[in-house]
Amino acid sequence: MKFININKVADGKYLKKYELTYENKAGKTKTYEIASRKELKNAEDLGKRVSGVSVVAIKEDKIVLLHEFRMAVNRKIYNLIAGMIEKDETIEDCIYREVYEETGLRVTKVRRILRPSYSAVGISDTKTYIAFVEVDGEIADHTSDNEEIEAAFYTREDVARMLETEDFSSRAQIVACFFSENMI
Repeated sequence: MKFININKVADGKYLKKYELTYENKAGKTKTYEIASRKELKNAEDLGKRVSGVSVVAIKEDKIVLLHEFRMAVNRKIYNLIAGMIEKDETIEDCIYREVYEETGLRVTKVRRILRPSYSAVGISDTKTYIAFVEVDGEIADHTSDNEEIEAAFYTREDVARMLETEDFSSRAQIVACFFSENMI
């Protein structure tokens, strides 16, 4: 595969749409559409910058999951705490802020922050961290009017049942499966 060109075709408030032109392995020119949270100028910019974080939050032997309305699928799904890194914010500061904003909980320990990974490589160059943290406190709603998020603690047994019937984001589903099987 050989990159030829990048062309911005739409510039939204949060997402930008690009057409990428490639030469495939058969030597034919192909166009591929992507969305990005970042301004892209050339191939080197693709997937270069980290946008945010997804947080796996544990309190004692329970996991925090969000049940949130997601407009792109027009329904509530189970998801991890997540958000965008703000300008001049460290990843640790982002983790503490997002956990508090979406749950009212406070982070007591950051266990691990994984290297940034790609969130949706089929349609986007979005790259995020995944953090594993311990939390304390009581759940409270600090979200904006533009978010419908219900945070709750779930046991391993709760999560095992939910995996059979509920809709999840991919990352949350993987984490929930590992949690329900005592691997987290």
